[in-house]
Amino acid sequence: QVQLVESGGGLVQAGGSLSLSCTASGSAFSIVAMGWYRQAPGKQRELVAFVSSGGSTNYADSVRGRFTISRDNALNTVYLQMNSLKTEDTAVYFCNVRGYSDYQGDALDAWGQGTLVTVSS
Repeated sequence: QVQLVESGGGLVQAGGSLSLSCTASGSAFSIVAMGWYRQAPGKQRELVAFVSSGGSTNYADSVRGRFTISRDNALNTVYLQMNSLKTEDTAVYFCNVRGYSDYQGDALDAWGQGTLVTVSS
């Protein structure tokens, strides 16, 4: 069992910036990748960005060039710096961690509770 704690959501005007963070805690697990998903009202949850333990990143086309994902492997923490925010970015943002059990190698897939980001025009 892995617990994820998210922070940084809030209200910001279009064109502004916001930063999110997520820290994973627990025992007997190794993280392969950490990332962010988001879900707007009436829409399906979608991938925003993720970063692997090796540093490779992936971004949704809608945020590429505006958002930057980073991580601190020692702290099991992932960050999302969001710049040039648009009203379309308004959603609940969920942290996601994928990895495996240190003993059995079973897959790990944990989710945070979500943090609301509201972008006003």
